Amino acid sequence: MKCRHCSNKLTNIFCDLQTCPPSNAMLKNDELNLHEKYFPLKIFVCENCWLVQVDEIEKAENIFNSDYTYFSSYSSSWLNHAKEYVDYMIQRFGFNQESLIVEIASNDGYLLKNFVSANIPVLGIEPTSNTAKVAIENGVNTIINFFNSSFAEKFLHKKADLIIGNNVLAHVPDINDFVKGVKISLKPFGVNTFEFPHLCKLVEFNQFDTIYHEHFSYLSLTSLKQIFERQGLEIFDVQELSTHGGSLRIFTKHIDDNTKVVKSTVFDLLDFESSIGINSIEYYSDFQQKINKIKNDFILFLIEARKMNKKVVGYGAAAKGSTLLNYAGVKSGDLIDFIVDASPHKQGKYMPGSRIPVLPLDKLIEACPDYVIIFPWNLKEEIIQSLSRYTQISPKYVVAIPELMII
Repeated sequence: MKCRHCSNKLTNIFCDLQTCPPSNAMLKNDELNLHEKYFPLKIFVCENCWLVQVDEIEKAENIFNSDYTYFSSYSSSWLNHAKEYVDYMIQRFGFNQESLIVEIASNDGYLLKNFVSANIPVLGIEPTSNTAKVAIENGVNTIINFFNSSFAEKFLHKKADLIIGNNVLAHVPDINDFVKGVKISLKPFGVNTFEFPHLCKLVEFNQFDTIYHEHFSYLSLTSLKQIFERQGLEIFDVQELSTHGGSLRIFTKHIDDNTKVVKSTVFDLLDFESSIGINSIEYYSDFQQKINKIKNDFILFLIEARKMNKKVVGYGAAAKGSTLLNYAGVKSGDLIDFIVDASPHKQGKYMPGSRIPVLPLDKLIEACPDYVIIFPWNLKEEIIQSLSRYTQISPKYVVAIPELMII
């Protein structure tokens, strides 16, 4: 395998999660007798540009299809995050009715609808037709397609004042061509913002369950600086966010745009990444050992709970849960009775690999479990608060990342 950015031959393994199906490839009832496709999930680190990455074992078009089950609008905290972002960007950069806002991977229009409410023209670009149709029905102008440089040249007849990409950079197999497309699509004095989970947080807090086939890259500011500059774009600001267990929001511009000064935040974070050793292979060397301990602690908890006849259910049919369950080897009818999820698009289906059924929330209330495993641990406060309304249940809550914790 060669690095998807610099073509350097990859030999250093960051971690190996063995084989598993794509994390969002949930099963319908009539698919339970069919064979699932399992793919290797081995992560490499490039010693040349320090991009951490997985090979494109499963094609992106097979992952992001009309059966895609992730709809952004089912998390209240994420909706609030999007609204706060829109208000901030309008205030900082003065976008108005003459502007064009483009979002790549716009999902169900959860973010762009806030610009629409402010009478600012928008365009969403979204490859999964089921989520895009929801956006269109809600008045968000959306094209159903993958974004790349060819798309930018052929279909974007008006350049954007702002291009947004939240949690999409990690999802593109050809990241060089993707950023090239961003360059083509941006007005001379326009702005791009991208949000993505920060590699340093993944390493620090053992977030191996954020690794799955649709995440082709695991990103640091150090690696992204090189990727953007190769395409003629420059990072001029960066913000550290709490979302997804610790994310970055970068602001980029054309390199020859002298109206925006590169802020000290960029240099400070690059210096920090260098200081913790992100440019050395030793930084990545003990991650496998850490995640194996998490896996073993999780399995031991489930076995002890079963031996004591405790009822254990899960909350949140998230991709994170799929990675954890498959690496731990947990199966349906084994150690977890079922998983509940707020999204009707996931209810009535089964987790990939483990085949644990996904049910509506009221099934958790009926079951009165002893333990609720929160798979989307980044939303644990929101989830615990929402379940606290149901006074007839008083379970203990369990998260496995960054270490097994019973709340």
